[in-house]
Amino acid sequence: VQLQASGGGLVQPGGSLRLSCAASVNIVSLNSMGWYRQAPGEQRELVAAITTGGLINYADSVKGRFTISRDNAKDTVYLQMNSLKPEDTAVYTCHAREWTGRNWYNYWGQGTQVTVSS
Repeated sequence: VQLQASGGGLVQPGGSLRLSCAASVNIVSLNSMGWYRQAPGEQRELVAAITTGGLINYADSVKGRFTISRDNAKDTVYLQMNSLKPEDTAVYTCHAREWTGRNWYNYWGQGTQVTVSS
């Protein structure tokens, strides 16, 4: 499984960005997809995740500002980020998890930089 992330960039505080993560497989076959982020000197943290069944989990720090969604027809997951704050600055990485019947597999895309600064 390959994950191709896009959509990062530089935005002013209060602005918006949308990240996209396109998978090389039918995402219905993946148990969950989501986004992690890592700021300099910080540990990687889960930002948002969505399961095949539509269950969604957000980090407390982004609730009410970020929205994760999936388009099964395009095999793509999106992260709409609104009201961005400087503390949202990080490398955002797309993640997918798959249960094969015997093992869990984790897949990671390349990171995309999000910088929130005036």
